[in-house]
Amino acid sequence: MIDDLDLRVRMAAFQFLDEEVRSIGEVLPLTVLRRGFDFDGGRVPLMNAIQGIFKPRVLREMPLSITTTPVEDDAMRPYDDLMTTDGLLYRYRGRDPQHPDNVGLRLAMRRQRPLVYFHGIVAGQYFPEWPVYIVGDAPERLTFTVNIDDRRLAGMQPRDDDEDAQGRRRYVTREVQYRLHQQAFRLRVVEAYRRHCAVCRLKHQELLEAAHILPDGHPRGEPIVPNGIALCSLHHRAFDAHILGVTPDYVIEVRPDVLTEIDGPMLIHGIQGFHGQRIQLPTRHGAWPRREFLEERYSMFRRLA
Repeated sequence: MIDDLDLRVRMAAFQFLDEEVRSIGEVLPLTVLRRGFDFDGGRVPLMNAIQGIFKPRVLREMPLSITTTPVEDDAMRPYDDLMTTDGLLYRYRGRDPQHPDNVGLRLAMRRQRPLVYFHGIVAGQYFPEWPVYIVGDAPERLTFTVNIDDRRLAGMQPRDDDEDAQGRRRYVTREVQYRLHQQAFRLRVVEAYRRHCAVCRLKHQELLEAAHILPDGHPRGEPIVPNGIALCSLHHRAFDAHILGVTPDYVIEVRPDVLTEIDGPMLIHGIQGFHGQRIQLPTRHGAWPRREFLEERYSMFRRLA
């Protein structure tokens, strides 16, 4: 009966998260996760803001979720500190390997029970991933190793002869790492710009994106707020296509041929009208675009223009 209850709760949690992600998006608010879902006449929260390893009252032995808390300001957490070729490294609760929370995760590892992983991006906003499995335990380093599996297989217990499970989970873990990188960068940049497009001041968050100043793959193209500008979809595409440029003094320039082009009102008011204006900057100076990043990007814009 304990096993039946345990699996039913986990399946209900996965279904709830799937519905919320479809409705809200890949990043969920803490209020939704703390409120949780209905189960057998009661409510089951998925996490709280205090415990990283969380076991709701309805479960007797093993935790339901693990959480990495958000970092403050622009101290972007290096992904290599969390992700290795073997998976996600997750710290013990405290320094005692026999703490009940650590014992619970160890039991989940032995029984290969799926959990939910919440990665905090900014205060009150979490990126959920499921199902995840504890696949390693290193008491000498006070860490567990966690792998992420295909959601389509959530709740399916691996067979003893399932030799593909380990390779599949490592592959999915790397894919999730990339999505986490993108979501974390976008949300932190958009928050820094007070949920406005830096060019046109559009406030609709669902239309806002984080534009890299120095792109992914560039030696200095780090996923940090000073390497990003919050832009609406239109101005992000224009920035990436070098139709819009931003000078090291934060002034918008429109490519000369586009500036003199004659077209309809969308070009006039959506692109040309912002030539010579200053972008809206974050309130906190530490989040402003770095001038050396803008200098390199602007020189690229001028060369292509």
